[in-house]
Amino acid sequence: MTETAPSVQRAADAPEFPTQERCHIREFSNSEADPALSIAQARVEPGVTTRWHSLDGTTERYVIVAGAGEVEVGERGPTRIGPGDVVVIPPGCRQRIRNSGASDLLFLAICSPRFTPEAYRELE
Repeated sequence: MTETAPSVQRAADAPEFPTQERCHIREFSNSEADPALSIAQARVEPGVTTRWHSLDGTTERYVIVAGAGEVEVGERGPTRIGPGDVVVIPPGCRQRIRNSGASDLLFLAICSPRFTPEAYRELE
């Protein structure tokens, strides 16, 4: 078992980038040196719904930080979400989120094990 070295990762060092999924991502922590999990901030603009997708072999948790929206996970219909809510998405489960508010929807996406592009599956 590999131990993770102590570190401090600065949000200022995590530039935001757009994705084909229709959201913007800032990866706060995603490293081979810490394979147990990754943490990213996602931003969805008002009126936008992300694309249906799933993650193979990865559990994802959305921690809603700001804004209002609806999330669809698996076969569940749209469920309203807001600050403080946590959405748990099992591996391989289809998912998308919609910003139903007037301001940006911000949430942390916490993946275990860490997110890798190979795990991402486009479902549209």
